[in-house]
Amino acid sequence: MDPIIQVRNLEARYGETTILKDIDIDIYPNQVTVILGGSGCGKTTLMRNILRLEEPFQGSVKYWGEEVLGMEEPEFNKILLKTGVLFQNGALLNSIPVYDNVSIPLEQHTKLDRSIRDRMIRVKLSLVHLDQAVHLLPSELSGGMKKRAALARAIVMDPDILFCDEPSAGLDPQTTASLDELLLDLKEQLKMTMVIVTHELASIHRIADRIIFLEAGSLLFQGTLAESMNAGIPQITKFFEVGRF
Repeated sequence: MDPIIQVRNLEARYGETTILKDIDIDIYPNQVTVILGGSGCGKTTLMRNILRLEEPFQGSVKYWGEEVLGMEEPEFNKILLKTGVLFQNGALLNSIPVYDNVSIPLEQHTKLDRSIRDRMIRVKLSLVHLDQAVHLLPSELSGGMKKRAALARAIVMDPDILFCDEPSAGLDPQTTASLDELLLDLKEQLKMTMVIVTHELASIHRIADRIIFLEAGSLLFQGTLAESMNAGIPQITKFFEVGRF
């Protein structure tokens, strides 16, 4: 099976400080790949570099075998339209209702008729169980509902790849478990590949097909969840024993 995303020799810097170095990873289609590591190891930076929200200092990033670093913005935007992003804070606009928040990607990137956009929005809100919240403002939603509203927006254009940055941040264990199950359901229904940054041990066991471990800006391990737990790498063993580095 060929990777849907391939990263080679990636280096990321903030000013003179190197955050990531010599990163070689593969993301495979129709799987959930979880990016793990201690605080400050570069998990979110890696995701942002893959998405070119931050430009890598050097290296190669390929989507479907096509190099995107150095690609002109209009051409890369065509690839980005095949992706969705669930940001850690949800990034909802507080001044407009849930329905209008979910509609933003369709309004910005398509010329679809209003009736088609309406159907797409309502289908996605139904998939995340927010049928009755279309007219509510984000301030009227619980933490879990806000995450689901942001998730509906991330999938409204039927992306092939969904990126999630700490999707369970700020949620209680029960709500986190429900969100994990929802992500898995959406993966199957929409045939998506998922790349998820998280440090939640229970979530990792529930959702991960493959694991990418980072430590101090370097790749420590990549492989299946079972392989990671049996790799005999002390940092990984400690993580699965106590839930943190």
